[in-house]
Amino acid sequence: MIFVTVGTNEAAFDRLVEAAGNLPGDEELVIQRGASRVEAARGEVVDFLPFDRLVDEVRRARVVITHAGVGSVMVALANGHRPIVVPRLGQRGEAVDDHQLTWARRVAQDGLVLLVEDEADLAAAVDGEGASAPGGIAPSRALVRELRAIVAAA
Repeated sequence: MIFVTVGTNEAAFDRLVEAAGNLPGDEELVIQRGASRVEAARGEVVDFLPFDRLVDEVRRARVVITHAGVGSVMVALANGHRPIVVPRLGQRGEAVDDHQLTWARRVAQDGLVLLVEDEADLAAAVDGEGASAPGGIAPSRALVRELRAIVAAA
């Protein structure tokens, strides 16, 4: 099963919903589309999920595709998945700025996520080696230091 979540952001993320709905094959697909109102070409589409059901879907999934929201990425990681991440972009009105792209690029450096910057590459990412869950997921010491510095400065 492929599980897709766009998080709970009030902005639509039509680009990801459409790309996910156009994934080839007949594997079960569940898309949590949030504020998007586009219809996916296939799959079960729900607006929002209670957190417990979202976690159940993540656990059940073979592949998790998500926006680059910290919470969504962490839920995938905590449940043994290396998620495929498609960041929301400010210039497309999907977020207030490109912070998701910055975050996704940083965690991709450590191999925690598989970054897909162009939704046209989503199908290849799902089919590729990178979509499988790694044996162990651990951030680098450098990332931990960076995050601690950010928290301390806040």
